[in-house]
Amino acid sequence: MSAFSLGPEQIAWCAELRTLAAERLRPLAGRGEPGRVDRPLLAELGRLGLLARLFDSGALDLCLMRESLAQACTEAETALALQGLGGHPVHAHGTPAQRERWLPRVADGSAVAAFALSEPGAGSDAAALSLAAEPDGAGGWRLTGAKCWISNAPEADFYTVFARTTPGAGARGVTAFLVPADRPGLTGSPLEMLSPHPIGSLDFDAVPVTADDVLGAPDRGFAVAMGTLNLFRPSVGAFAVGMAQAALDATVGHTSRREAFQGRLMDLQAVSHQVAEMALRTEAARLMVYAAASAYDAAAADVPRRAAMAKLLATETAQYVVDTAVQLHGARALRRGHLLEHLYREVRAPRIYEGASEVQRGIIAKELYTAAQKEAR
Repeated sequence: MSAFSLGPEQIAWCAELRTLAAERLRPLAGRGEPGRVDRPLLAELGRLGLLARLFDSGALDLCLMRESLAQACTEAETALALQGLGGHPVHAHGTPAQRERWLPRVADGSAVAAFALSEPGAGSDAAALSLAAEPDGAGGWRLTGAKCWISNAPEADFYTVFARTTPGAGARGVTAFLVPADRPGLTGSPLEMLSPHPIGSLDFDAVPVTADDVLGAPDRGFAVAMGTLNLFRPSVGAFAVGMAQAALDATVGHTSRREAFQGRLMDLQAVSHQVAEMALRTEAARLMVYAAASAYDAAAADVPRRAAMAKLLATETAQYVVDTAVQLHGARALRRGHLLEHLYREVRAPRIYEGASEVQRGIIAKELYTAAQKEAR
């Protein structure tokens, strides 16, 4: 299959997902509490088989799910994505016991997963994290420090936690741990954010972990984090594309109906050209997301560069498209509860999380120069 086209079955599946999101997931999401984990919504995602599919399919499938759900229900998209982000390290690096205990519950929506990487002093510079894993003298560690901006915190049932086991070693001294939420010394609090996602901070007061809690190998946790992000960065782009498409669809409908200046808005060249630009950028971002996902599924050598490009282009594009849609709708789009008011709050965060746009530019440049140096040898 070409990276730049979808087959009939994929197209039909995406249409089915949009229908499910509109008819079954959006009503559930509407009854949820903003800023809190929506367990009934997660349970429905589990019943529909979408959470299990997070671990049974590739990056392109993940992107198609996130894009399709985002067009009709961003809350459902986010709930699904956060389960995948928190659960993927267990799926990819967990021991048989870890996988057996947690993955079935993640897949049916009964256990909430979270990915705990960012810290108050280590956001974009993930290698600078300082949560300390200090040896306890009995073959285990005690985790001391804080995490911040953690999705699903403090309500998750377990956390994939990245802690420093070797001081001064940068990215090479980080270990990934699977930490159940009921461990003594682990507390947290919610944070009120611009978008209504469940996000909070975590405090670790000598939280005990053992060798049985390690994901992957000691001091190799940064690879666990980056491998997870390389998978999910293109799908963040897919989320953004879904939001952009929803904003574009709303704008086409509005400008084709709205009467102004003795005609419809669509008859004004200034308006129609803006709508064309919105469509152009959205489709370009979509194609780059699909290409990056296909590269991941093919285990291509340039996945980090493609993933960074896809996230960067798609999230910046979605910001432009949603902002332009608000402008063309006028004051009605600023009213609380309007689709575009909702998207306007949703679209800002993806330019920051899982690597800010500036970080993505740095990754792209590094990959380009590294490739050029290899060719010059």
